[in-house]
Amino acid sequence: MTESEFMTRVDQTLEQLEDILDDAESDLDYESNGGMMTVKCENGSQIIFTRQPPLKQLWVATRHGGFHFDHDGKQWHRDTDQATLAEVLAQAFAEQAGENFDFSDL
Repeated sequence: MTESEFMTRVDQTLEQLEDILDDAESDLDYESNGGMMTVKCENGSQIIFTRQPPLKQLWVATRHGGFHFDHDGKQWHRDTDQATLAEVLAQAFAEQAGENFDFSDL
């Protein structure tokens, strides 16, 4: 994957995430700027997304730690255990925002 393809893929992922979060029942606020997105949950916790072009990874920081994701051409997988971004986000948002989202399209 070229750097341009990587940047486009991250941008598309963050746009899809925004669309999903716009349907939230809770009061989630998010800011997105230049490949970085910060989601603020009602309880004050945050979930932060950043792109890492040199590594071609999407990094996600949650209350329970930081995770690095690689894209296999179809979806994002955590570099340590191959969990999908959808699985990790579903768990993080359930724990931090008290909401269940369907992230399967990411």
